[in-house]
Amino acid sequence: MLTENVNISVPLQSLIDSITKLDLRDKIRLFRLLDDEIANLEENLFENDPVIRAEIHEARAAYKAGDYKTIDEFINEQHK
Repeated sequence: MLTENVNISVPLQSLIDSITKLDLRDKIRLFRLLDDEIANLEENLFENDPVIRAEIHEARAAYKAGDYKTIDEFINEQHK
């Protein structure tokens, strides 16, 4: 079977109107789909951002050097 891509343009308000008519199960399905898509886009942005990459590199180096606190240590310090 031949697969072809079709691009359509839907006004945002029409899309919103359609979403409000969905039942709960479909709204949850749509929410999960959008959440996954946003997470993937954010991850790609972070991976390609030199500032974020440098911060991750710095954090990993600090962790390897033992320069970190466990969450328990952090919480205990907050309650002193």
